[in-house]
Amino acid sequence: MRLPRTRPRSLAGQLFAMQVVLIAAVVAGCAVFAYVSGSAQTERTAARQVRAVAVTVADSPSVREAIRTPDPSAVLQPYAEQVREDSGVAFVTIMGTDRVRWTHPDESAIGATFLGHTAEALRGETFTETYTGTLGPSIRVVTPVRDGGRIVGLVSAGITVERVSSQVREQLGALALAAGGALALGGLGTYVINARLRRHTHGMNAAELSRLHDYHQATLYAVREGLLMLDGRRGIALINDAGRELLGLEPDVLGRRIDELALPAPLTGALLAPEARVDELHLTADRVIVVNTRPVVGGERRGTVVTLRDHTELQALSGELDSERGFTQALRSQAHEAANRLHTVVSLIELGRVEEAVDFATAELELAQVLTDRVVGAVEEPVLAALLLGKAAQANERGVELVLAEDSLIDDGALPDSLAQRDLVTVLGNLIDNAVEAAFEAGDAGPGDPAAPARRARVTVTALADGGELMLRVADTGAGIGPDEADEVFRRGWSTHGPGRGLGLALVRQAVRRNGGTVELDRGPEGGARFTVRLPLGEPGAPHAGPRGRGRRTEAAGT
Repeated sequence: MRLPRTRPRSLAGQLFAMQVVLIAAVVAGCAVFAYVSGSAQTERTAARQVRAVAVTVADSPSVREAIRTPDPSAVLQPYAEQVREDSGVAFVTIMGTDRVRWTHPDESAIGATFLGHTAEALRGETFTETYTGTLGPSIRVVTPVRDGGRIVGLVSAGITVERVSSQVREQLGALALAAGGALALGGLGTYVINARLRRHTHGMNAAELSRLHDYHQATLYAVREGLLMLDGRRGIALINDAGRELLGLEPDVLGRRIDELALPAPLTGALLAPEARVDELHLTADRVIVVNTRPVVGGERRGTVVTLRDHTELQALSGELDSERGFTQALRSQAHEAANRLHTVVSLIELGRVEEAVDFATAELELAQVLTDRVVGAVEEPVLAALLLGKAAQANERGVELVLAEDSLIDDGALPDSLAQRDLVTVLGNLIDNAVEAAFEAGDAGPGDPAAPARRARVTVTALADGGELMLRVADTGAGIGPDEADEVFRRGWSTHGPGRGLGLALVRQAVRRNGGTVELDRGPEGGARFTVRLPLGEPGAPHAGPRGRGRRTEAAGT
């Protein structure tokens, strides 16, 4: 039968046991030291006390006078007992140089020989010794009595060892009480501290915490998304390489507040928000990122966990998909319109009006072919040519004429591989879409509208690769953009079409910056807005640098 495996004691429990043992050892050590030093101090105090008594009695003139009398005991015994009682010593013995006692607490011992050493005192010295006499072991002092220059007697004062030990025992009781109080107070404080530690460690032991840390590190190394952890002061407590790359931060950002990093204001606001954010789209200098935040709360706000996903490629693909969808819808509409025109040609032939049918069909072919020939002849870059033709079809469906400027020219191979085709589609596609929208709204007329103005809504596109740069210019016949809004149009969320819009121009500026170019806004010759993008070309055919790599090293405060 297998016994159930016992779970190791938690880290807080282990620390509590260790601290209690340590406190007990410290208190016990202090108590032993205090007892030993107290015993030695008590003995030294007792020795000083009896020495003072003995010397005082030996120096008393009345003692010298009594020694000269025929019966010294008659005078000295009452005096010695009075001194003994007043000083608290065990005995005061006055004797002759022949060691015969003249005084003693036990009067029957008067006249007997003193038990102890007297040789040093007879030589004129005062000394201390521990000796067992008639009252038991005692700490005693023997000192000479001088009369003039002659030693005429000896005085011995002492205190029994038992009395000294009783004083030490009294001190030991108080010391034990203080040690017990210190141990109880230390144990209580340790328990309170470890209870708090147990809450913070969730009752886990050291092995579990170590394993959790290993899992934590392994997860951070494996995750490809950006991870950012903010402390309670909104400072960066942890960030991995992916997060630092997505936000465009330097390596030494640990500990810095998030509002000190010069991030875009909407992104900073999302990171500092007290509530959770879910799948919010934000722009940095050269990326589109999806931000999720969740506050860490445990009785108080402890920080925020932020995850970042790179949405740049997906956003670009979404833009391309929208363009393709629009192009498909335009082709569907054109196919429907072509069918109507074909029916018209067939009907004219059936009516016998062959010449009118030929003229009608030729005119339609010429209108469709003019723009195609113009685009293909001027723009030999296939992606841009296809984009212009698709956007022309879309604009025509809305009653907007898309015109390619006469000075447009992009030779085949003029654009280097380092200039991503996806960025070209993002820049030119969004600019044309906005221009068509503005021109259509200003004209407020679609095909067949009887209220259409005399001047047709128009978008003029210029595409020119010359002088080491690519210029893309889009002008419309719309209402234009005021000077006070020139900087705001590139901010995410700015739009004249209500909420949920306003991302296209922000993506344009981002793609332009990513390729080291510039974008300018002014008023076009027909009164509408005119956007001019200039992108450096460098050496044609230069190898494409490709997406920047993403490391997996993770940095945290304090690791």
